[in-house]
Amino acid sequence: MHVLIVLGIVVLLVVLFYKATNQYVQPVGAAAPSPSMGGNAPPVQFGWVVNGKLFVQGAYGTVQEITSPYAQQAMDRAERSLEKNAWKKDTAFGVAAYGNYRDFERGADPILISSARFCGAGKLLYFQSDQGMGGLFSYDVASGHEERLLHRQQLRLADLSLSPSGETIYCTVQGRGGASHIATMGVAGDGLRELSGGDTIDSAPTAVPGEEGLVIYQSAGIARDQQGGWAATGHVTLQELNTATGRVTPVLEDPRYDFLSPRVAADGALFFIRRPYEPPQYNAGNVVLDTLLFPFRLLRAVFHYLNFFSLMYSRKPLTGAGGAPMQADLKNIVLQGKRIDAERALRKEASIGGIPSLVPSSWQLVRRTRSGAEAVVASNVSSFDITPNGTIVYSNGRGLFALDAQGRSTLVSQGDLVGTVLVHDK
Repeated sequence: MHVLIVLGIVVLLVVLFYKATNQYVQPVGAAAPSPSMGGNAPPVQFGWVVNGKLFVQGAYGTVQEITSPYAQQAMDRAERSLEKNAWKKDTAFGVAAYGNYRDFERGADPILISSARFCGAGKLLYFQSDQGMGGLFSYDVASGHEERLLHRQQLRLADLSLSPSGETIYCTVQGRGGASHIATMGVAGDGLRELSGGDTIDSAPTAVPGEEGLVIYQSAGIARDQQGGWAATGHVTLQELNTATGRVTPVLEDPRYDFLSPRVAADGALFFIRRPYEPPQYNAGNVVLDTLLFPFRLLRAVFHYLNFFSLMYSRKPLTGAGGAPMQADLKNIVLQGKRIDAERALRKEASIGGIPSLVPSSWQLVRRTRSGAEAVVASNVSSFDITPNGTIVYSNGRGLFALDAQGRSTLVSQGDLVGTVLVHDK
C-alpha cells in the first residue's frame, strides 16, 4: 500500500512537471498552416516545407497542401495490404523465420518531401523519399498532375536549386556516415552526378545569376573519434564551386560563425544567414546542471514509462482519458541542424508581427555586396528565399514575412515549424 501511495505521488509530480514544461509548445501537424493574417501580399507565389509536407499559398491567402499522387497510391497499397493480411494475425500464417511474428499492423514508411522549388507559374519540382526509394517529381498545382522524373533505391536528395537557365538542378545527395555532397542533374532527372566529396556536410547549393556553372554552397567538416563515430561538426563556411573545372574557392569563413543558406541576387549581392558557432563542450557547469536536473528527468522518464503501459493495456493516457492523444515532446526541435529549445524560444525570443520566433535574434539575414560591405536586413531568421526580381520572404520558424525596400517586415502567412521557404515571381 505504501508503495502505491508513493508511486501515485511520483506520477502526480511528473504530470505537473510535464504540463509545466510543455505549455508553450504546440504539436507539429496539429493543424494546417493558417491563412494570411494581414499585410499586403508580395507579388510572388510562395510556399514552405513543414515536416516533409509541402504547402503553397495561392490567391486571397488560401493555403493548399500539395499531396503527391505517388505518395497517396503508396499509402493506398499499404492499406489494402493490411486489410488483405489482417486475418493472418495471431495464426500460424503469421509466423516468420526464426519463430518471429510478422508485423501485419505496421503501415508503410512515410513518404516525405525534403525540398521543393517553383519552376514556372504554378509548376513545382520536389524531392521526396521513404526508407527505400527516393526521387525527383514535377507537379502542376492547377491540375494536380504529377510526373515521376527520377526514382531510385536508397536515393536521398535535398536542397533543390535551379540554374539561371532553368535547365540544370543543383542539389544535395546524402552519403554514408552522415556526409552529404553537392550534385547536379538535368531538370528531366537525367545525368545525376556528384560535384563535391570528402568527409564533409556540403549542402544548400545556389546558382550565381549570369554565371552558368558557378555555385555557392555551405560546407562543414565532420570530426570523428578513433572508432570512426561522429564526434562533432565544424563551423559552417561558404564555398564557391566551378562545376566545369571542379575548382573550389572559399567565400566566407570565420570560426566564430556559421554561414547558412546562401542566395545570390540579380545584382550580385550575396544573402545568407549568420549565426554564432557553438563548439561542442562539456565542462564542470554541465555536470552541475545535469546533477540538478537529474531528479526531474528521472521523474519524466518514469511518467513516460508508466504512460506507455497505460496506453498498452487500457488504451488511455495518464493525462486524461478524454483529452487529445499524446503528442511527441517538442521541447527540443531541430532547425538548420541546431537543436532549439522551443519552450524557451516562445517565452523569451522576440515576436515578429505578433508571431513568436523559434530562433534567437543572433540568427541574422545578412546582405553582402560584391565589394564586401555587409548589412543585417532581418533578425530571428531560420530560412529565407529570394526571387530574381529581388523579393525576399523569410521565416522565423513559425511565420513567413516579406521584406519591402525599406527593410520592413510584413506578415504574409504562418505555419508550425516552417522548415524551408520557396518563392517565385508571379
